[in-house]
Amino acid sequence: MFTEWLSAIEQWPLAVDLRNSRWTYALVNSGHIAGIALLFGAIVPLDLRLMGFWRAVPLRALARILVPVAAFGLVLAIAAGLLLFSIRATEYGALPLFWIKMALVLGGIVNALLLRYAAQWERGLDEAGEMPPLRLRIAGALSIVLWLAAIVCGRMLAFVE
Repeated sequence: MFTEWLSAIEQWPLAVDLRNSRWTYALVNSGHIAGIALLFGAIVPLDLRLMGFWRAVPLRALARILVPVAAFGLVLAIAAGLLLFSIRATEYGALPLFWIKMALVLGGIVNALLLRYAAQWERGLDEAGEMPPLRLRIAGALSIVLWLAAIVCGRMLAFVE
């Protein structure tokens, strides 16, 4: 049943069009990469600040700038990723590496949501020089590991048959 569902996804008109158009596929693939770049490029400085780097910069001020950029990047990466998935859904659906990547992305999203919730209740995050509590430092390090691992798994999908 799952394979039939994945086959149906591959037959969507948009998936067929993407499969048959080199330039549209290239644009969607570029959109996926741009989304990843925005997400990871915004998350890393924020996570490093959570880990205790750049203490002269108030964490909340940095988050006000970087969180919307990361969120936009995530939405763009997911939207383009779904389109890329639709082209070879049955192939990707059979690969354990694909599901590992999806678990890592889900872990990164859950970590970010929990971190955002926890950060709302922390005192002193608006003040320069403050070292975040250990749980926020760990969450920042975990975030970098999860997103970097998801990127590596995604890139490795091109080399797995």
